Amino acid sequence: MTATSSSGLAPSVEPVETTSPVKPVETLPVRPVTFATLTLVEWRKQLDTRAGRWMLAVIAIITAAVLAVMAAVNGGDHSFGAFLVATTTPMAMLLPIVGVLAATSEWSQRTALVTFTLEPRRTRVGLAKVVGAIGSGLALLVVAVGLAALAHLVVVTFRDATPAWDVAAADVGGLALTVVLFMAQGVGFGLLLRSTPAAIVTLLLLPTLFSIVGSLISGMADVLPWVDLSTATEPLLFGAALDGAAWAHLGTAALIWVVAPLAGGLWRVARSEITSS
Repeated sequence: MTATSSSGLAPSVEPVETTSPVKPVETLPVRPVTFATLTLVEWRKQLDTRAGRWMLAVIAIITAAVLAVMAAVNGGDHSFGAFLVATTTPMAMLLPIVGVLAATSEWSQRTALVTFTLEPRRTRVGLAKVVGAIGSGLALLVVAVGLAALAHLVVVTFRDATPAWDVAAADVGGLALTVVLFMAQGVGFGLLLRSTPAAIVTLLLLPTLFSIVGSLISGMADVLPWVDLSTATEPLLFGAALDGAAWAHLGTAALIWVVAPLAGGLWRVARSEITSS
């Protein structure tokens, strides 16, 4: 028989709570974004914008037009070196604009807050932009060399031009160094000004005015190679050998027009306030 209370009801039995031990949730360690991944992302941004695609298209169209004109003039009897100069000269003039677009994408597209939230180390982002832009410039240089070789082969085969493959590896290396300097210069101006129109106008206008004023003043003739990047890089574009003085001119001009804007731009990006607009 079941025992009952004085009221005739069965005594209530309170349930006993049983608790099972809670297993700690395992959290995977957060891995920082590698510099290679960051560089790849910054490189892709150059093709994600309409302005970047159009600028690369303009370079390709101008290069093709120059090659077509050279193939038609003088029976196409031009050396491989001449074709190479024709393809790299417009590219060297327009490549800094590609560097500007790569540097100012965060502010022109208003994505700076998102970018620097995902990667707070802003200097790494700036350096990734530099490496990505230089990589694009060198890739375009490879294409330019291939197009120049193809154009010379075509005129030799179909227009009976004289074969002249007179381009040394040092000449191509000089062109590669020029591309590196101009792309880094474009990124430096873009990071420093953080405005696409202002950076492009300053990049194109300031060195041009500097060269014009320097050429008009007779006393500046000896100083101009030391402070003008276009003058200092002319031997590299045209395959001339650089002596000690020419290397000194190039180094000084690069410090003024490449290293200084780039260092100032990286410093400004690292120190300035980042907003969503």
